[in-house]
Amino acid sequence: MGMGSVFGELFLRDAVYVIDAQSQEEVFDQLGERLMAAGLVREGYLSHVKRREATYPTGLSMAPVDPRFPNIAVPHTETEYSTCTCLVPVKLVNPITWHDMIVLDRTNTIDVDVFDIWHLAFVGLACMYFGAPLWVATLLVVFIGVLKIMNSDVMRPTFNDLIDAPGNPMTTTHMNYMMNPIIMVFNKFFDRFLPGLDRYDFDAAKLNEKVGFWGSKFSIGIYLGIFVGLLAHEDIKSICTLAFTAAVYLELFSLIGAWFIEAIEPLSQGISNFANERLKGRTLNVGLDWPFLAGRAEIWAAANVLAPIMLLESLVLPGNGLLPLGGIIAMGLTPALLVVTRGKMLRMIIIGTIVLPVFLWAGTLVAPFVTQTAMQVGAFPSGLAAGQLISDTTMEGLVEKFLAFLLGNGCTNLQFLLFFALALAAYLLLFMWYRREMQRRNAEDYVQAGICTPDRLVTGSFAAPAADDSGAGTEAAPE
Repeated sequence: MGMGSVFGELFLRDAVYVIDAQSQEEVFDQLGERLMAAGLVREGYLSHVKRREATYPTGLSMAPVDPRFPNIAVPHTETEYSTCTCLVPVKLVNPITWHDMIVLDRTNTIDVDVFDIWHLAFVGLACMYFGAPLWVATLLVVFIGVLKIMNSDVMRPTFNDLIDAPGNPMTTTHMNYMMNPIIMVFNKFFDRFLPGLDRYDFDAAKLNEKVGFWGSKFSIGIYLGIFVGLLAHEDIKSICTLAFTAAVYLELFSLIGAWFIEAIEPLSQGISNFANERLKGRTLNVGLDWPFLAGRAEIWAAANVLAPIMLLESLVLPGNGLLPLGGIIAMGLTPALLVVTRGKMLRMIIIGTIVLPVFLWAGTLVAPFVTQTAMQVGAFPSGLAAGQLISDTTMEGLVEKFLAFLLGNGCTNLQFLLFFALALAAYLLLFMWYRREMQRRNAEDYVQAGICTPDRLVTGSFAAPAADDSGAGTEAAPE
């Protein structure tokens, strides 16, 4: 399915409205009348959308992102009251009071990394490629998106610890951290059955110093560039250019990541302070992209060790159709390993070795979708043979890709639908167990260390929540 057809399903040319109303009730009445006249909704739509909005507000203030942005709301109801699946943009002539969904206190995180939405978009579009209608794929994306936000809340104290900045509001909703629950299973196994392994752990920064230049990120880039150039049968000049380019990219990536922390800290603190004032003293986190951790030596030390391991696994792994090239650095895995193990190098390497095959299988699974999409948007690499598939070996959200595959096929095959239901149940149960373990860790380690304070979302029932003096919250007025 092409991108054009997807957007064609999302928006209808004649379903864009400007409404002059004085209250939320009038907005719904006018909009409901127009949607009924256009045949887009069924009887009962208006009463149900009003009831749902009253119970679960959908307003969202955009001021923490940019005070110039208009506020938004996304009122909706069950699909049985709709005749089609689409988004209906509405411009309000007058400001209307709309209750803010964040006041419901379901999360402490404001996600300002809007580019990160592409990971969810990939899962949704893959689900549609495998056979799901738009509304089904949307439900899956929303479900995963909610879990990502919940994950960002419980990770924030660990980020404070890793960047040595207690109280800093930075966290992330990046998809690569949705690997945390699986990694946590293995980490708990080490805690219980192999606790003595940590005696042999080593400091990543000191290891990098001992190995010197030949184990540096620059050298890894050179090795990778030479390897890719040889596979492509390039001449010596092209191989050297590719090797040097890859080396510079890898060296600058971590350096810029360290700069990123220093540069973004005042901005993230400012956004958080502004939002806290607007929400009457409530403390909020700021969701950023993951590279604010790129300055940690463990990420690169583990990536350097896992790169040749991934290459070897790709050559012998049954069911794998990928040869890792650009993805061999495993940036879709090492940040999650760092957060769960808190930088224990032996655990990062062992767990990474165990988990890498799943990345290869996931990349193989979505290769037809990636290849077709690349061809449709004109991004398929020139020079590849006809019929050649392309994909990514360590793209974030590997478990979510399997869910998309099962759900997409399940829309036309009952057996796949059953497998999806079982996989989804296991996925949710594992995530809730992981979240509880993170809350326990936050309460037992980080509250006592002064890195975080007791909070219902961060520490759960493992530490008494602080007194709630945040008031009733704020209201958002979509324009």
